[in-house]
Amino acid sequence: MVLERSNPADKRPRAVGLLGGGVIGGGWAARFILNGIKVRIYDPAPNAVEHVQKVIDSARRAYRQLTPVWLPPEGALTVVESVAEAVRGVDLVQESAPERLELKQHLLAEAARAAPHGALICSSTSGFRPSLLQAEMEQPEFFLVAHPFQPVYLLPLVELCAGERTVSEAVERAAAIYRAIGMHPLVVRKEIDGFIANRLQDAISREALWMVHDDVATLQEIDDAVRYSWALRRAVMGSYRMANGGPGMRQSIAQWAFKWPWSRLTEKPDMDSDFLDKVAEQADAQVKADPLPLPTEQMRDDLLVALLQALSSQGYGPGETLANWEQELRKLAPEPINESGPLRLPILEVSARWLDYNGHVTERSYLQLSGFALGKLFRHIGHDADYRAKSGSYYTVETHMCHLGELHAGDRAEVLTQVLGVDDKRLHLFYVIRREGDEKPAATVEQMLIHVDAVTKRGGPVKGRVRERLLDLARRHAQLPRPEGAGASIRMR
Repeated sequence: MVLERSNPADKRPRAVGLLGGGVIGGGWAARFILNGIKVRIYDPAPNAVEHVQKVIDSARRAYRQLTPVWLPPEGALTVVESVAEAVRGVDLVQESAPERLELKQHLLAEAARAAPHGALICSSTSGFRPSLLQAEMEQPEFFLVAHPFQPVYLLPLVELCAGERTVSEAVERAAAIYRAIGMHPLVVRKEIDGFIANRLQDAISREALWMVHDDVATLQEIDDAVRYSWALRRAVMGSYRMANGGPGMRQSIAQWAFKWPWSRLTEKPDMDSDFLDKVAEQADAQVKADPLPLPTEQMRDDLLVALLQALSSQGYGPGETLANWEQELRKLAPEPINESGPLRLPILEVSARWLDYNGHVTERSYLQLSGFALGKLFRHIGHDADYRAKSGSYYTVETHMCHLGELHAGDRAEVLTQVLGVDDKRLHLFYVIRREGDEKPAATVEQMLIHVDAVTKRGGPVKGRVRERLLDLARRHAQLPRPEGAGASIRMR
């Protein structure tokens, strides 16, 4: 019998037996262990254990960046010497051996004989139909394919495909388990070689290699064509959500489907009325099953913005393009010169992504706004890359923030920056963040920075033109009223 957990709501298995510790098996080990599940692993290959440990280390690093939520205590990793030992007392067996049919059949049959009755036995195969894999098994009713994608510990999709002798209960239990460890189980409706995702991937790969063969494009150009265009859109919305239901799907098919013989893969299904009715019905079902909180185009744009901003933080691929564009925009932005008042950052619209679970702007977002204003100040005084390389740079040593009001999504926010004090090394700033047109601040941020010399890497005096501009700005700002609350926690002594 499958062991029951003390918490019935917890769908995670107590223990998992892994057959194979390669790229996929190691990824499974990492995902299960970091979800607090015990793992028993069998792999006769030399250095298999060292490889699995490296994958687990990589997953730990990735998970620290992926979520701030506390992970459960890690499950133990036990290395065993046989299939029987790996599957003894486990709730789930995950086979990830090389793609050789006879090898997989042998391992799965042996696992079925030794595993507890009712334990799920799954294969990570990339393409073999489950009925072929369960052919040699004595008790095949709890076997199914559970096909993941590399890296298994990060990519959420797992394709579930039942064989001819698989009971529906097995698929339902497997879906619950994989969902509990952060995956998206997708049930393949009928057995087919390669399942869903790999067949799509194969079609794209075939066309790509034809273009390389015909000297139409290089591999680099093909990768750029994909990752800078529809790969981003499909990553956030899928392929067909933008059709907006049945009528849109019919129009899309009539306008685009197989209209031009662009691809080497020219075989197509019959585009009769029955087929059109079928896809239109599915498009309607998609919209009804997963209604969007915003109009489709707005939701698409918001998701793409979030994805591009995340990529920009890594400065790679499409994210690098965005970062470079932003850098050029900064050069074109007008200087925040205001002879009679604080420096004013150009108006920014409050994004829904800035809000917390209560609908209020997060502390992080207020700090980001003050960071934008600081960058504007630096550009005004000439604190640029050349200055930082030759003379030095300012570093924040203390920040104090007060929440005084609220901003909501769609509000137009402005940031006013006042220099409260400057000396050889220190810079004292005060930011007022408010809704455009309001007198009352939504928040204030007070900041102390210290100037660090580029050569000694220690605190050192600000120099040259940057010093002159700062002192001039401080003299003008000294004529302004001192902001309420300034110096309560930060002041120059």
